[in-house]
Amino acid sequence: MMPQTDAPDTTADALRTRGWQVMPGFLSNAAVDALAAECRALDAAAALTAATTGRGGDRAASTLRGDRTRWFEGDALSPAQQVYWDAMQTVRAGLNRRLLLGMQALEAHYALYPAGAGYARHRDRFRDSDARVLSSVVYLNGDWQADDGGALRLHLLDGPIDVPPVGGTLVLFLSEEIEHEVLPARRERLSIAGWFRRREIAGADLANS
Repeated sequence: MMPQTDAPDTTADALRTRGWQVMPGFLSNAAVDALAAECRALDAAAALTAATTGRGGDRAASTLRGDRTRWFEGDALSPAQQVYWDAMQTVRAGLNRRLLLGMQALEAHYALYPAGAGYARHRDRFRDSDARVLSSVVYLNGDWQADDGGALRLHLLDGPIDVPPVGGTLVLFLSEEIEHEVLPARRERLSIAGWFRRREIAGADLANS
């Protein structure tokens, strides 16, 4: 189920009424290819690391997830990352104007899932912090087929929705409200996971996605 729209007003309305939205074609094929190539090059250079749960000094390896990640540094972005970053800042500004969410910052990382790896059902909001407002995933997979698997499963009140990780697609959902998981894929699966944040009030100790 993939609504075929990326209009800012429609996206804001979807987040307001149901808490999630899918935006196919958010990034161009050229941008997707550049980001995917960079992610794979970093992995080949052992610059991606096994994902952890928790944050700060409490981060730890976990059997909940099987991806390898590398965080973006907002003040030291590569040209490929800058394209993604600028597009996401446009989204942030537009949604802040329409929904008054108070989102001030973006954090993001590459996520490379080897074939067969996934991420168990969870929420992105930390237990003791309301800083994360809106979760996002941008997919970097070219020529993805339905039988490749690897869907993002959103657990909604009226049943689950599976979103295939098609290159260029952006998925947005409310961090506090929507549980989700990454289903195992039959091939390598690439994405950028991101979170729009408001000013943090308290510490946190749960997992990030």
